[in-house]
Amino acid sequence: MSKTASYNTTVSWQGGHRGHVVMGNGPEMDFSAPPDAQGFSGVLTPEDAFVAAANTCNMMMFIWATERYKLDLLSYDCRAEGIKLIELDRTEIFTQLRFWPVIRISAGKEIRQVIEARVQRALQSAQKYSLVANSVKSEIIIEPKIEILA
Repeated sequence: MSKTASYNTTVSWQGGHRGHVVMGNGPEMDFSAPPDAQGFSGVLTPEDAFVAAANTCNMMMFIWATERYKLDLLSYDCRAEGIKLIELDRTEIFTQLRFWPVIRISAGKEIRQVIEARVQRALQSAQKYSLVANSVKSEIIIEPKIEILA
């Protein structure tokens, strides 16, 4: 039987092109439109939040997958980029989300190729089970750099 969960945020206008968001899990922060849309630099933008949501969700699912596949994760760092298409009528859509994770795994006494195959399966599982990745129309591209250390 399927289940549901609910997540919430509350935003309030702070004047001009600024706002404040309170997230259901506790954090709160100011945000704005991006500078190229009459917003301000140095604060969260909806575009940043969208890319960050995908990046953080993918990371959390990768951590879950490394535990499931019994990988000894040493570090995970990932840069992500959202590619936005602006149509002639000024409508916008993110067409791609690109991720460049740098993953460091300890091989211990296991064979390097076996570890690499498990890391690849963990990456596939992370994408498959990522709520955010499953909820967007954008093409998802992951280009990992995997370092397996003895």
